[in-house]
Amino acid sequence: MRRFRGWVVGLTLVACAVQAQTPGADDPLLDNGAPAQASGSEARGVLRARDQAVLASELSGRIVELPFSEGESFKKGDTLARFDCSAYQAQLNAAQAASRGAGEELAHNRQLAALNSVGRFEVARAEAKVSETQAQSQVYQVQVKRCSVIAPFDGQVVERKVQRFESVSAGAPLLDVVDNRTLEIHLLVPSRWMAKLKPGQTFSFVPDETGQPIAATVKRLGARIDEGSQTLLLVATLPEAKGLLAGMSGTARFPELK
Repeated sequence: MRRFRGWVVGLTLVACAVQAQTPGADDPLLDNGAPAQASGSEARGVLRARDQAVLASELSGRIVELPFSEGESFKKGDTLARFDCSAYQAQLNAAQAASRGAGEELAHNRQLAALNSVGRFEVARAEAKVSETQAQSQVYQVQVKRCSVIAPFDGQVVERKVQRFESVSAGAPLLDVVDNRTLEIHLLVPSRWMAKLKPGQTFSFVPDETGQPIAATVKRLGARIDEGSQTLLLVATLPEAKGLLAGMSGTARFPELK
């Protein structure tokens, strides 16, 4: 009888130990060590730039100028890359010369037509020749213009994907650029918050990198709820972006949703 009672006590202690090791709702780590998701009125988000782009080459050629490196700032209209366009420029010069010659021939034929020395067919053919050479000149003008990659906005170089003197093909990425002065907050909030959120509503956002709270304003809500996570995109604006960079992540707090 004493031995039986000892077994019972031993099994009870083992059961209590197993129950104590089982993760519960208050355990900070769930799902094999993954941190528990934020609850209540908090949501995670990231800073994204409204103006950012990967600039690509519009023609094939050799790069002769690439003045800005990673982290350097530029102004809208600055030349970010320039290609060797001697061949395109020569083609443009030839097309412009042909256009001038066609124009002279047309003027001469019109004078002869006024004297009934040539027919209307010769005049029409000269007019068509002028239109053809002008169109060719316009094509080469566009190609020469594409020899320089112009900055579309004020910003900074994130990454140089090519180097000076390299030859690239049309469509090849050249530079990744961003404007960190125009940042937005992108949040994924629970879809059940949708009825409580509206444009113009304010909240605080704390970037992980700075730890300083920033006042933000809801700009718009997404157009679709994700079926799997039951979350909705929320885009918010910042009053200023000093000391902030695109890609920073942080926590948004909505006190009125508590």
